[in-house]
Amino acid sequence: MLYEKIQEAISFIRTKTDDTPTVGIILGTGLGSLADRIKVSSKIRYNDIPNFPTSTVESHSGELIFGELAGKKIVAMSGRVHYYEGYSMKEVTFPVRVMKFLGIDTIIISNAAGSTNADIKEGEIVFVKDHINLQPENPLRGYNDERIGPRFPDMKNAYTPALIQLAQKVGTEKGIKFHEGVYLGLQGPNLETPAEYNYIHTIGADLVGMSTIPEVLVAKHMDLKIFVISVVSNQCFPIEQITQTTIEEVIEVVGKASPKMISVVEGMLGIL
Repeated sequence: MLYEKIQEAISFIRTKTDDTPTVGIILGTGLGSLADRIKVSSKIRYNDIPNFPTSTVESHSGELIFGELAGKKIVAMSGRVHYYEGYSMKEVTFPVRVMKFLGIDTIIISNAAGSTNADIKEGEIVFVKDHINLQPENPLRGYNDERIGPRFPDMKNAYTPALIQLAQKVGTEKGIKFHEGVYLGLQGPNLETPAEYNYIHTIGADLVGMSTIPEVLVAKHMDLKIFVISVVSNQCFPIEQITQTTIEEVIEVVGKASPKMISVVEGMLGIL
């Protein structure tokens, strides 16, 4: 059962650290270098933690990092796993559940995404305000344990408005250009066709990616406050401007934009 698997993971982690973090951070593509700014108290490899999935993506490391950042006790996932790697959605989101049981009440999630809004350019950052879920599996499907969360969680304000407002304040004070937008999730791992990009734009999404939504669903299920920050890795609209994209180009663009993301996250943590 899921609850017992969570407790098994927690029991192991507690043999390595007694830290009680209040904020969880998922260091996806774009925020990996934030790990270097954490005052680390301990690190635990994913493959040492019972029931924990291990990332197979080259740009994602696989450590749970405990420590302090901007004066806040945090636990950070250095690297995430994705549905396209072959895991179930319950496995993909298991680390979020573990972080909740470690004590967090807030989660910050980062990602890289394609822009399907002509006004949102490559290298810019976006605060996600809502999502459209087109992924083929839901991590909440199946038996629901009320010790973990309710059967039918309401997704209104899943992206905590107060955290978005705080990010806007920080971004404005630091002179960082930002947007708000709707994120659409697909399973990947292939990038989308021009027809699909056009469809995504038509139905109202500003961004498209292959992660984040399952983690948000589970975080909301567990009553966490949620903030999601995306960096635009490539321009996917208008259609005539699409160019062929490689993962190396994505990583390069995101690497150049990551200082802006890091500045916003550290600024928020300093105020929370």
